[in-house]
Amino acid sequence: MSIKIVVVDDHHVVRRGLVFFLRTQKGLEIVGEAANGIEAIELAKSLQPDLILMDLVMPEMDGIEATRIIKKKLPEIKIMMLTSFSDQDHVIPALEAGASGYQLKDIEPDDLVISIKKIMGGENQLHPKATSHLLASLNRSQARNALEELTNRELDVLKEIAKGKSNKEIAISLFITEKTVKTHVSNLLGKLELTDRTQAALYAVKHKLVD
Repeated sequence: MSIKIVVVDDHHVVRRGLVFFLRTQKGLEIVGEAANGIEAIELAKSLQPDLILMDLVMPEMDGIEATRIIKKKLPEIKIMMLTSFSDQDHVIPALEAGASGYQLKDIEPDDLVISIKKIMGGENQLHPKATSHLLASLNRSQARNALEELTNRELDVLKEIAKGKSNKEIAISLFITEKTVKTHVSNLLGKLELTDRTQAALYAVKHKLVD
């Protein structure tokens, strides 16, 4: 059974080239073409393809917004972004919108076909640059989540550690006992999965907790 595909790209030559190539491939069937996100949504509703090859930057409605709307209304449709942009300002929103794949337009034609078939087989297909941005975003998100687990007092202690203060100095600065400081230090190291005060200080600087 053929994979039904809609190709979405505002550049006529690019779109026609993709359609021409994909029609030569066994197991793929091009059922429609669109030049912007609004047309893509209409075709998704009327044709209900298996997969949409979606450009990112288009007039009237971009690929990210179109992807978000299509995935909300027709979640079973797979969407692969095919674009010239590999920066995180495009990659992360596209994946958050629901895209199952993100490839650049310089991809080898045969690799594009392989990616399409893998997506239909349940795999996510990301260009290496897209993968690195995704991992970086996840790391930032995890760091934010870890910081949110700290109490206000633990956060205060972490900031003081970053200033190079000893437990005694921190106790004086925050008007608490040295024993309480030690407890806070132990707790924040555990929550942030850090091994010592040096790592804690670096962590605080990295996440801009100190000036």
